[in-house]
Amino acid sequence: MSEAKIALVTGANKGIGYEIARGLGGTGATVLVGARHRGRGTAAAEKLAAEGIRAVPLELDVTDPVSVSAAAATVEREHGRLDVLVNNAGVLLERGQRPSQTPVALLERTYATNVYAVVLVTNALLPLIRRAASGRIVNVSSGLGSLGITSDPTGPYAAFPLLAYNSSKSALNAVTVSYANELRDTRIKVNAADPGYCATDLNGHAGPRTPEQGAIVAVRLATLPDDGPTARFFSEDGAEPW
Repeated sequence: MSEAKIALVTGANKGIGYEIARGLGGTGATVLVGARHRGRGTAAAEKLAAEGIRAVPLELDVTDPVSVSAAAATVEREHGRLDVLVNNAGVLLERGQRPSQTPVALLERTYATNVYAVVLVTNALLPLIRRAASGRIVNVSSGLGSLGITSDPTGPYAAFPLLAYNSSKSALNAVTVSYANELRDTRIKVNAADPGYCATDLNGHAGPRTPEQGAIVAVRLATLPDDGPTARFFSEDGAEPW
């Protein structure tokens, strides 16, 4: 097995995921660029490689059990372990609907990627993360998933009552704590990252922050020292309320 850290970022061919891959590559890690479409993943990996980063495309549809199993087998065969997993892939499907106008089917589609897929991918790769000296799992969440923040009528997200997206990120936060609690007696740390309101394809490039800024907290959590926190929710500015 190589000495360099092996890091997998899902949804890494663009946006915040790409910048997380770039940031981890800058630390010397070998970055597996997870992407649904082989061509897009290859293009992103080649772009990173042009900057001197060890980047390898990995075809991975996080919602497809067959694809996830195949990706896990590839990681095991080619690397033997996984040091870092960043569950970044996500969707925002709402277009201004009020909670009372949100169809259940939209919730199901949102949860399929933002929640269920994280469990699917994490379960498939956890045996390889257990082989790492100090495994790290980072789930890219959102301040919109914080009940403490969104329940404040004067808070920054009061104007974004997105039932499907917000609740999926709240559920993701609960998933994060569940894995962290299971793994407390190991050297694996599991945390959630809030990248802030970044301009990406997810929101029609409406956010004031850049993807580069959004990636900072995830990279920080993916490279925590052994005495770092677990079961916590962080933005770039520090701890956030669940």
